[in-house]
Amino acid sequence: DTAGQERFHALGPIYYRDSNGAILVYDITDEDSFQKVKNWVKELRKMLGNEICLCIVGNKIDLEKERHVSVQEAETYAESVGAKHYHTSAKQNKGIEELFLDLCKRMIETAQVDERARGNGSSQSGTARRGVQIIDDEPQVQSSGGCCSSG
Repeated sequence: DTAGQERFHALGPIYYRDSNGAILVYDITDEDSFQKVKNWVKELRKMLGNEICLCIVGNKIDLEKERHVSVQEAETYAESVGAKHYHTSAKQNKGIEELFLDLCKRMIETAQVDERARGNGSSQSGTARRGVQIIDDEPQVQSSGGCCSSG
């Protein structure tokens, strides 16, 4: 997350070079932020091809009255680049969970298709991407037998 800051743009390839998915967020009240999403889509497609799952997200739907990027424009653009479009409000926690769950599902499905294609001796783009790995990194709390035991 570089929050769209240009000074961090050169670091982008370090973060996305092995990516299976990307979430590109624009502010629905700011047309310039939508144009920056379009630039990121071009860059990601150029560097990673069509296999990366893209989510284009119109954030701040709680400010609908101040909207400057139409829903139609955003959804048409997303469809034209093979991305899915989402509507969210980080402030109100709306649409966030659906977005992440859907992206994870799409990445797993894409990885499975790629794996089957490699199993047949073919590759859709010739790129060797990492498979999606799901890791449970939550520490497991072990009960030691009671509240007062010492070991």
